[in-house]
Amino acid sequence: MASESGAATVETEAGTEVPAAHKAPFPPFNPEFFASQLLWLAIFFIAFYYVLKKVALPRIGGILEVRRDRIASDLDHAQRLKEESDQAIAAYEQALTEAKNRAYAIAEEARAAAAKVSEARRAESEADLARKLAAAEQRIADIKTQALGEVSGIAAETAEAIVVALIGGTVLRDEIEGAVAGAMKE
Repeated sequence: MASESGAATVETEAGTEVPAAHKAPFPPFNPEFFASQLLWLAIFFIAFYYVLKKVALPRIGGILEVRRDRIASDLDHAQRLKEESDQAIAAYEQALTEAKNRAYAIAEEARAAAAKVSEARRAESEADLARKLAAAEQRIADIKTQALGEVSGIAAETAEAIVVALIGGTVLRDEIEGAVAGAMKE
């Protein structure tokens, strides 16, 4: 396809000849195809929109709804578990407090029982010591009485021996005992 001028030409689809140096532009940029391109663009856009609206978006919406429900369920479950753990902690702390109170009460009871036993033993020891002290005082009083009884006899014998040694005579035993008894009263 050569033209008469000797330059190479190219025939286009429309049947016009264009010089080879000036080839036709890229078809999407060719203004002569704009109308058909816009028509096909509108057809594909409407078809794509229809497919998205009827197929893809409901599936995506369903997936999002399932995820939202699952997340809400998980959050509810986590909240229930948190409440249960809080209740368990509160119950543990209450049980611990009760155990401490019981231990304190038991310790107080043991302390009171030990004090009672100690007081009973102390009272028993004091009573035993009081009995022993009374018995010892009685023995001392008996020994004192016996000693005082013997002192008067010894004093009478000593006085008699002194009178006999000094006077050289005999003295009646009754007179000496009376004089010793009078001297002991003073």
